[in-house]
Amino acid sequence: MTKLSAKLILFNKPFGVLSQFTSTSEHPGLEHYLTIPDVYCAGRLDRDSEGLLVLTDNGALQARISHPRFKLTKIYWVQVEGSIAEHALQALRSGVLLKDGPTSPAAVQLIHEPDLWPRTPPIRVRKAIPTCWLQVTLSEGRNRQVRRMTSAVGHPTLRLIRVQIGPWHLGPLRPGEHTALSIDSSDAIWR
Repeated sequence: MTKLSAKLILFNKPFGVLSQFTSTSEHPGLEHYLTIPDVYCAGRLDRDSEGLLVLTDNGALQARISHPRFKLTKIYWVQVEGSIAEHALQALRSGVLLKDGPTSPAAVQLIHEPDLWPRTPPIRVRKAIPTCWLQVTLSEGRNRQVRRMTSAVGHPTLRLIRVQIGPWHLGPLRPGEHTALSIDSSDAIWR
């Protein structure tokens, strides 16, 4: 049996950066932060989201990480507008109806505001409207899903940070920083 191996890059994507190497005239791409050849994103984050982006040089591993059929969980810290009520939390946990169909149930809990780096630019602040933080765990990955889910229950997302994908955590990485790992076929992710 051939031993599979792969290079894995964990990158803390800053706000406003695209999940692709090529920049546009309005937004920088990953080329401004990573000079590692032949790695590709295993999943994406929209430009307004921050946090963990996994890149690899192995197509099979890229598919295992990003394809919904493998149900690799993703954990997000989400700052939403307003004080969220239990019924809205329960709706998120049960799954909400979006334009492209119902979402799978999500694990959702209120959390204390995490100790994070400042966002540039900062989120909009309205003195009369409080905010709160949620931890949302998903096993599917639709386009802008967390944002659409919180909006569907009346609490627009103000800030979204992905902190974990499967076994990989953001850890101490600051925005724009990365760490490289090497994994082989003995790692559980291949199974």
